[in-house]
Amino acid sequence: YAQRYYLHQKSSAKLTDTVKHYKDYLPEFFPLVHPSPRNNIWQAKNPWFMEEVVPDLKSLVKNILSQ
Repeated sequence: YAQRYYLHQKSSAKLTDTVKHYKDYLPEFFPLVHPSPRNNIWQAKNPWFMEEVVPDLKSLVKNILSQ
């Protein structure tokens, strides 16, 4: 529901695709999966998330906090 409301996506949009293309939504939005232990399976299937997305998120947060 959040993807549809905030990102104006079709209801058929896949969360994985949205997160994988997070740079398309910057700087206004940074789409992420819900930080829940129930997402461990999703994270195991998508190792690129921890390798690519999380470091970029950390860097962005660090830059914001250092302003």
